[in-house]
Amino acid sequence: MTFEGNAAERESAAGKIDDRTIRLILGRRSVRAFEGRDVEPEKVETLLECAFAAPSAMNIRPCHFVVIDDRNLLKKIGGATERTRLVGGAPLAIAVCVDEAAYERDHKLTDGTWMEDGACAMENILLAARALGLEGVWVKIANRPDREDTVPPLLDLPGGVRLLALAVLGYGTEHKAPHSGTDRARLHRNGW
Repeated sequence: MTFEGNAAERESAAGKIDDRTIRLILGRRSVRAFEGRDVEPEKVETLLECAFAAPSAMNIRPCHFVVIDDRNLLKKIGGATERTRLVGGAPLAIAVCVDEAAYERDHKLTDGTWMEDGACAMENILLAARALGLEGVWVKIANRPDREDTVPPLLDLPGGVRLLALAVLGYGTEHKAPHSGTDRARLHRNGW
């Protein structure tokens, strides 16, 4: 079965299949404003379990995660750069990190695969957050010199460990409509 058309058409066409996962994916949007309340510890544990379940090259599982729920540290990260400002108003962030040095040394992977593995973990976190009634946004850190120079030192990361991005999470105060449909002008089959 293909999922073409808008969400309503898919729901009626889906019939016998469980469409909750599709609705979850389409409903995940970048939310940058949060209520002040904390995220419950059991939800944080579920987010981490989902992060660790992400696929990785050769099943290396290179990711490390730093849970950031200290309000003072969140404010420091928020003050580090213009692009990290929103972190200061969130109750939770999860730093997705990869021991790049070990990745290259132990597995001879020098092609940037660590970024792809970290991206899989990040998307798992964001989708799990949505399933748990939370919202979030992906704040890029790696390969952005202003952010990479200022944020990782705040987390005391050891040498060789790269901070890919922050999942900034909480109970959203913004409400956005889900994505729907496909952009046919950018859809290609069997070649360009």
